[in-house]
Amino acid sequence: MSRRKSTRVFLSGILNTRASHISGKGDAIRLNFGGFVPLSTVDWRGRAVCTVFFRGCPLRCSYCQNAAIFGGEDYRDTDEVITLMKGSKLAISGVVFSGGEPTLQKEALLVLARAAKALGLATGIQTNGAFPGTLRALIDEGLIDRIAIDYKTQWEGFSSAQDVTGLNYKKNVRRSIDIAGNVFREKTLFELEIVVTVFYENAKYLQEISRNVADLPLVLQQGEHKIPMVPGGAANVSEYIAKKWDTIEQYTPMTLKEIQKIADGLKRDVRIRTRDGGEIPYNRRYLL
Repeated sequence: MSRRKSTRVFLSGILNTRASHISGKGDAIRLNFGGFVPLSTVDWRGRAVCTVFFRGCPLRCSYCQNAAIFGGEDYRDTDEVITLMKGSKLAISGVVFSGGEPTLQKEALLVLARAAKALGLATGIQTNGAFPGTLRALIDEGLIDRIAIDYKTQWEGFSSAQDVTGLNYKKNVRRSIDIAGNVFREKTLFELEIVVTVFYENAKYLQEISRNVADLPLVLQQGEHKIPMVPGGAANVSEYIAKKWDTIEQYTPMTLKEIQKIADGLKRDVRIRTRDGGEIPYNRRYLL
């Protein structure tokens, strides 16, 4: 999901145990909870929001900044999460559902989205697009205002996840883009962006992706290979930093100029998002 700098503070411990789906207890809907940020200014352009993280994801992208919540169990009643949202209401105008993969837990997501709307909050979601049926349910109930689809390429390894889970990611993400794109063009979805995290290794897929998303807003996000945190947590931060500097050449991300060159080849307007420069609109026509 988002890699941008933030002052986020997680209110939930992040556990590295095996994944599970949502569970029910009586009539209550329970959420496999990944964390909560009471105030974020980076998850929705132009808005202060709270962010709810859903634990669990069927994909295993090597660069994911939230890999700690790929799996594990931390079940909470949705009422508990709604209370957290209420506590942020005076400082925010919206809520973003992220993960992990929030659309994996359809029923819990719908409950929280309904609650957000009842609180008068705008709702956004960050998703890899693997579960188009969940997006359709959100749209059909009028529960979503902004969708950001993180489009994964075959280089990121979704094909191996498909073998394990039976998930046809390539088919599903295209269906998700079609569903979101149709309502965006009809102006019943206020905001939509298709985000591709760009590395040297997946740049060759950008032309095909650009054709697939057609006229929909496209964001090229600077990718940064993740060096896993060394065992021991905070006590070994200095060791982690030293390791990162030792391998900095191997993990150097693409530069802004390199991403701009890719954008030139797409012959379309895009937004470019980098760690140091933030997000900028990039219009190839300015070069002509």
